[in-house]
Amino acid sequence: MSDGLKPPRYEAIALSSESTVVAEFLPDTGVRDPTYQSEAALEKAFIEQLRLQAYEYLPLTSEAALIANLRRQMEKLNKISFTDAEWERFFGTCIAGANDGILEKTARIQEDHIQVLKRDDGTTKNIYLIDKANIHNNALQVINQYEADGARSTRFDVTVLVNGLPMVHVELKRRGVDIREAFNQINRYQRDSFWAGSGLFEYVQLFVISNGTLTKYYSNTVRDGHLREQTSKRSKSKTSNSFAFTSWWADARNHQITELTGFTKTFFAKHSLLNVLTRYCVFDVDRKLLVMRPYQIVAAERILQRIATATNYKQLGSVAAGGYIWHTTGSGKTLTSFKAAQLARGLPDINKVLFVVDRKDLDYQTMREYERFEKGAANSNTSTAVLQRQLEDSNARIIITTIQKLSRFVARNKRHAVYDAHVVVIFDECHRSQFGDMHAEITRVFNRYHLFGFTGTPIFAENAGTTGNPLRRTTEQAFGDKLHTYTIVDAINDKNVLPFRIDYINTIKTQAGIKDKKVPAIDTERALLAPERITQIVGYIREHFDQKTKRASSYRHDGKRLVGFNSLFACASIDAAKRYYAEFTEQQKALPAAQRLKIGLIYSFTVNEEEPDGLLDEEEFETERLDASSRDFLEAAIQDYNALFGTSFDTSADKFQNYYKDLSQRLKKRELDLVIVVNMFLTGFDATTLNTLWADKNLRAHGLIQAYSRTNRILNSVKTYGNIVSFRNLEQETNDALALFGNNDAKGIVLLKPYAEYYREYEKRVGELVEGFPLGKAIVGEAAQKAFIKLFGTILRLKNILTAFDDFAGHEILSEREFQDYQSLYLNLYAEFRAASGAEKESINDDVVFEIELIKQVEINVDYILLLVEQYLKKKGSGGDKEVRATIERAINSSPSLRNKKDLIEQFVDSVTTKSKVDAQWQAFVAAKKVEELEHIISEENLDPEATRSFIDSAFRDGSIPTSGTAITRILPPVSRFTKGGGHATKKQTVLDRLAAFFERYFGLT
Repeated sequence: MSDGLKPPRYEAIALSSESTVVAEFLPDTGVRDPTYQSEAALEKAFIEQLRLQAYEYLPLTSEAALIANLRRQMEKLNKISFTDAEWERFFGTCIAGANDGILEKTARIQEDHIQVLKRDDGTTKNIYLIDKANIHNNALQVINQYEADGARSTRFDVTVLVNGLPMVHVELKRRGVDIREAFNQINRYQRDSFWAGSGLFEYVQLFVISNGTLTKYYSNTVRDGHLREQTSKRSKSKTSNSFAFTSWWADARNHQITELTGFTKTFFAKHSLLNVLTRYCVFDVDRKLLVMRPYQIVAAERILQRIATATNYKQLGSVAAGGYIWHTTGSGKTLTSFKAAQLARGLPDINKVLFVVDRKDLDYQTMREYERFEKGAANSNTSTAVLQRQLEDSNARIIITTIQKLSRFVARNKRHAVYDAHVVVIFDECHRSQFGDMHAEITRVFNRYHLFGFTGTPIFAENAGTTGNPLRRTTEQAFGDKLHTYTIVDAINDKNVLPFRIDYINTIKTQAGIKDKKVPAIDTERALLAPERITQIVGYIREHFDQKTKRASSYRHDGKRLVGFNSLFACASIDAAKRYYAEFTEQQKALPAAQRLKIGLIYSFTVNEEEPDGLLDEEEFETERLDASSRDFLEAAIQDYNALFGTSFDTSADKFQNYYKDLSQRLKKRELDLVIVVNMFLTGFDATTLNTLWADKNLRAHGLIQAYSRTNRILNSVKTYGNIVSFRNLEQETNDALALFGNNDAKGIVLLKPYAEYYREYEKRVGELVEGFPLGKAIVGEAAQKAFIKLFGTILRLKNILTAFDDFAGHEILSEREFQDYQSLYLNLYAEFRAASGAEKESINDDVVFEIELIKQVEINVDYILLLVEQYLKKKGSGGDKEVRATIERAINSSPSLRNKKDLIEQFVDSVTTKSKVDAQWQAFVAAKKVEELEHIISEENLDPEATRSFIDSAFRDGSIPTSGTAITRILPPVSRFTKGGGHATKKQTVLDRLAAFFERYFGLT
């Protein structure tokens, strides 16, 4: 330039090429087509839209055509021409290995997508199954009505091929049909389909289900796990394999995109689908494929965008280089933060990613979670020396450490090369513990950092404390901009967590001047700790424990059969915790051991036991700082625990940490009924089996939401909400906290409706039932049967909620006998519809959803039947025995698990005598019948007798029939695996079916 000035230099803002989740989705507001749309028309419109989005449509329906297309796509992606011998070799070893199943094929896509081809000339070449670095190199095709010839011929709706491999499968139902039926189609496919032929459909990573109006997606392991549970026939719960774990798609503002048209435009946009498949799935060490939800993807991408823009604008080492993610408690922050850390590690400019947690969280929660996502990512970094080695090791790209250890490292190393490295620091839970001197020290010595925080309960001006640095009191001041929000209201709307139900229990009348508020604290706490009040509260908990924790319901969790849920009891102080534990011990000492609640106690030293700003102060593992009486009491309680579980813990430093770990594991496995705490376990602790918090503690803001959120993790259809039973009036504090961390309308969404509203609806539905379907009158015709199923299902769901309200007892409207009769009708229809579905009859089952899981929670058990048999014996010959016999039959018919044992029970009733105790006769009768029937199966199927008996003994011990492994093979008669027509597989399945039916018939009878 003539004036000698250089032109201004502009830095481009770095953004990802295309965001996976659309920023805001505005649905088409045009005129809707008012005409009826068939399933075929819905499928046709869906495929047409994919074609408009540049998917190639292939009219192929056979495996030969599918494999031929796969070869062409592999050649195109890898710029290679296979010889026939090379293709056969590659296909047989690297794509469709004879021993590969869903998990092996998922691992290949997620972890080992570059396979090695051995060429005819002896050289080798890397072959990409999918290009993860340049996603638009991958070819997307769509097929429909593909025919799979498995055990039964099956036609699949719509499948998306990526480079010729089926990776996304879409199951469609017509509008008006419950989309759970698209999910339940798995029952028809469970033996017939994905493994058929070369098993290419086992490469499907994601499933999409839709009825046009509602659309959801989920991963292959949800479906695979559901399939395993169905075949085991012992599932009482659906845990992580159920419909509850399917996900809605949404825009970045968390607005659901449910209509198939909008879903297709966004989720099936080429870059979005390929990003989800290649970047936003995590295949963990439990061999589960976790597909991220839209809000998690947005958060990870916003962090990556902030790293890129801050690097370009030279903002490193400032608050502008980072930010915070506000994702509510229970929404999967660990997975989101891990994925963000993993993706940040892959950026070329980043030297280290530090994941910083609080001390106890590192040892017992986050370490385990990170190990699930990436083996070896979480080194057990027990000393500062180990941390130093990691910081100096260029290969250690992700380091998990505690803020305390990182602070000690900084204090001991005034200078260190890592301080000049380009680092990303992610705080797992960025509340006040990261706002103090440690935060200041870390940000002072590191020069080129990005600081990111994750929190479910941010600190705003309204709930900030009044101590500490005034420039670092809120989350925004400490970490920078809010990058994404997903509130408790969003999570409950999406059904990713459960709503809360709160009881405020006034146990005693206090004097007019006494209120359970903070002032005057000493007098108030003294009144609240009065022995009479403690006695009443413990009595209330014991009286209502079974009701609140649903001890009438049974389900399977982690391979075990469990009954009901468990709970935490939050106390205001260590003194209160001691008094409550002593009172429980006193009230239970006269009971037999089997009838006592299993109770744990844990507390430790903390400076403040009640925080003015609502934050629950972190309890450290510092028992030595407890006063003598508190430590002695804790020591005695731990000895009680040792006696209960055969452990050997105490209050010494190391053993107390192990006690904490053991206690937390037993809580998660529901081996404890109730744990009394002060602050421990009220933040950051997750146990899906927890459903109740008993609270005798002032909670507010952050602390209140954190404590309540221990109870609302999704588990199964029996657990419909988190139960809060408060012995203090926390109503205003609850409303304030929900307004702060949700929005001003949060209360109506987050809390369950009052009892009266549920009861009005229940009353109305029962009235419709009695009027529309009077007992004794047959339900004729498919339309009437479907109406009855829908209505009774609604009543079951309402009753499930109402049973936890104290007011419901005695107001059930239907008598126990009437309810059993309706339940019998319901179960008869269930059996008929399943038989129709099994016979491949069309769609009578397509728009019907049965609430069988909710029936199982009020299960009639064998003990109840034996009680009736005793009554029958006493009345035998008096005429009253016919009525008891009818009662026995009615009870059996209304029980899903006893119906297949009906003939057994009737034979027993005919044979029973008054000579000995009924239960002893029952045990002998069942044992003899069990041996007789098993010997019959062994003889008819020509099985190995010893191996079969051992196989069945193991099944009864473990609670299920193993469907895979070598155990089943050992009991079969010699049949060649290679017999034409699959004789081995057919025989194996026949034997499995018979043994499963035998197991189901006898399991739980003795």
